[in-house]
Amino acid sequence: MKRYVLDHFVDHCQKYRQMIFLSGPRQVGKTTVAEMLGEEFARNRYFNWDDMDDRALILSGQNAISDAMGLDRLQPDMPLCVFDELHKYRDWRNFLKGFFDKNEKKVRILVTGSASLKTFRRSGDSLMGRYFPYTLHPVSVAECLDVKREGLINHQPASIGEHEWEALWRYGGFPEPFLQANREFYNRWTRLQTEQLFRQDLRDLTRIQELDQVEMLARLLRSQVGQLSSYSYMAKTVRVSVDTVRRWIATLESLHFCFTIRPWHRNVARSLRKEPKYYLWDWSQLDDEGARAENMVASALLKAVHWWTETGKGDFGLYFLRDKQKREVDFLVTRDQDPWFLAEVKSGSSPLSKSLVYFQKQTQAEHAFQVAMDAEYVDRDCFEFHSPMIVPGRTFLAQLV
Repeated sequence: MKRYVLDHFVDHCQKYRQMIFLSGPRQVGKTTVAEMLGEEFARNRYFNWDDMDDRALILSGQNAISDAMGLDRLQPDMPLCVFDELHKYRDWRNFLKGFFDKNEKKVRILVTGSASLKTFRRSGDSLMGRYFPYTLHPVSVAECLDVKREGLINHQPASIGEHEWEALWRYGGFPEPFLQANREFYNRWTRLQTEQLFRQDLRDLTRIQELDQVEMLARLLRSQVGQLSSYSYMAKTVRVSVDTVRRWIATLESLHFCFTIRPWHRNVARSLRKEPKYYLWDWSQLDDEGARAENMVASALLKAVHWWTETGKGDFGLYFLRDKQKREVDFLVTRDQDPWFLAEVKSGSSPLSKSLVYFQKQTQAEHAFQVAMDAEYVDRDCFEFHSPMIVPGRTFLAQLV
């Protein structure tokens, strides 16, 4: 399937000299994006660090890659060079800097990785100014509809098909299990994905030796999705220090197992300021339907926030709201550091949340939505309303990315 980033990447390669850095979880479709982008070029070459022959070429140096691509010959157009999993090479920054500086007028470069390439940036990074970072997310409701949008929001939503909705709900948004929509395939795919993350990636990319305890921490995070997290409780359960728990969670985030949402406290009286919430990149792993619904919305919002920010639409953020009176709203999306809209995930039979009304007044957010995940699609633009409104999940999610 055509992914939502492809048209933008084609445009990027036509306009900008900067490399594309594309990070995302394993099996989220980065290789497919690279192949589809390569089809837009008359010539392209794919170098995978995990392939022994490609690794030997990379280790031979920048000139070996240039020779393999014929960059010393005059060509009618630029080729595309793709480096996959290059961050596993200890000296990958210097390699890319030298290759880019020598060939920026001869080639366009896409760098992909299953670990977050942003995590491996350091202060004084020699690559600064030479790349733009992007994050590839799982398939979402809006992506299934393949809407050609103008601006941030799709103001003319469409209804997702029942089969696609059920596939997203039951099997998540990773392309293969979503497209297969088969329980046996999903079970086998999930087992292998988990083994690769906790046995291969952790071993290859970190110095962590306590793999069983990290996996125990991951199960704990899975059971607490959408809840306030206590590092001391997790440390006691896993039997390590609080600092170790924080470090391990940061590693799991860099490997795209989970992501963090922190509380928003500006303009909110007696707000919480510390305890974060965690969500999974793969919401299908959650058995509790309420947690799964909340995680599915969190994932769609994170995808939108990342895309809007990474494509230069502004500075967007994703938070939650909770005060010491235990009033709470699941999500707040900010635009250029100002509250933009609130989203509270409920069932269709729930009355309008008093906390949603309260926090819209507190934050002066432009919109406030109570997202009913089990409600039928309504063909209407949610964002034309400014007072708190109960909206179907199928409508709201169709308006994002």
